[in-house]
Amino acid sequence: MHTIVADHPLIAQKITMLRDEATDSPTFRRLADELVTLLAYEATRGIRVVPVEVKTPLTVTDGVAMATPPPILIPILRAGLGMLEGMVRLLPSAEVGFLGMIRDEHTLQPTIYADRMPSDMTGRQVYVVDPMLATGGSLADALHVLWGRGATDITIVTLLAAPEGIERLAKETEGMNVTLVTAAVDERLNEQGFIVPGLGDAGDRLFGIVSP
Repeated sequence: MHTIVADHPLIAQKITMLRDEATDSPTFRRLADELVTLLAYEATRGIRVVPVEVKTPLTVTDGVAMATPPPILIPILRAGLGMLEGMVRLLPSAEVGFLGMIRDEHTLQPTIYADRMPSDMTGRQVYVVDPMLATGGSLADALHVLWGRGATDITIVTLLAAPEGIERLAKETEGMNVTLVTAAVDERLNEQGFIVPGLGDAGDRLFGIVSP
């Protein structure tokens, strides 16, 4: 797995504001959206294009157009929804699928509860968006689902990552074409599996706490 930590002053500034416990949900959503657009710029450096000719007001010149089939965006529900618009802004022609995963707070094991993705992703570029790479369990399970449907070119976009999660994904993806793009790599996971210093529960901070 190739890991890219986006190094840019604007990214660092937005991450700092997201970490602040005083940042309310509307502001958190706006900052996350802005940050994802910046991360998407890095994540799409390898986007597939094809050569085309374009007629300018003065002459004809060479250019590029997005290749077909278009890439697929897969937000991991629910928190990944807060990152979707920032990705779509740069990739408006992309198809969008959804994968719902929940983590047991005691065992830290993920379970799939929603699957709205293409049955065949052979030859497609796939972008998986999830705010936090903590233990790596949810994303590892998501990758296995994608591989089972033929995906072989996968980019993961996260706001934060923990060393433990990166290490696990590196082992899970050995020999596979997987790239991780993140705004920052934090110190560690705590006993509850949260990233430290982190920014708290990304889903709750994006959408508020909803009682069952």
